[in-house]
Amino acid sequence: MGSAKNTSASPSPDRKARIEEMRRAERARERRGRIAVIAVSTVVVAALIGVGAWAVTKGDDDGGDAKAKAPAGHFSYDKDGVGTWSAKLTRNHVGQKVAYPMNPPVGGDHNQVWMNCNGDVYEKALANENAVHSLEHGAVWVTYNDKASDADVKALAAKVKQTPYSLMSPVEDQKDPIMLSAWGHQRTVKSAKDPKVATFFSTFVQGKQTPEPGAPCTSGLSQ
Repeated sequence: MGSAKNTSASPSPDRKARIEEMRRAERARERRGRIAVIAVSTVVVAALIGVGAWAVTKGDDDGGDAKAKAPAGHFSYDKDGVGTWSAKLTRNHVGQKVAYPMNPPVGGDHNQVWMNCNGDVYEKALANENAVHSLEHGAVWVTYNDKASDADVKALAAKVKQTPYSLMSPVEDQKDPIMLSAWGHQRTVKSAKDPKVATFFSTFVQGKQTPEPGAPCTSGLSQ
């Protein structure tokens, strides 16, 4: 796992300034959050005692192990090869696995905790439900399988580490060796040298498709 560093090869000055402002707002939110946690901790403990008693009586009647189903749809591709998902992507927080109709998923119901996406590179597969939450925050997710070359994986990892609001992980059962995903959008690239990699990043890192622009890409899961 790596963390993003500022670099002249990264986003444009305007985009970098916007991301830096988002980071400052995120740090302020975290400070306020720590104060709020202290203030409500006693109430939460009392509430959990009540919820625990309710859960014991309820048992397994809610089928909590069942997968949530995402709405069906399909990708429509533009002339440059970027696919846009046709169906509305729901954004509910769920506690169970989600049966996404695309792989890797580009949106839909997801876990309430996101994967850290501040230029984070993961060597193991991620839970889709956490990665989708990162997409909701405006991240680009780079995925690859064992057909991708070591050189491409290394080069893509270097780019991700330099780019706030991005993350990377293996997805062995995806259809192509290298795929790029954002909320509602996805494409395949032939190699790390493909200029369409940079185009996808510049378009979709905190792009117009982002449901929650400026939401944090830190303080989540880090595997």
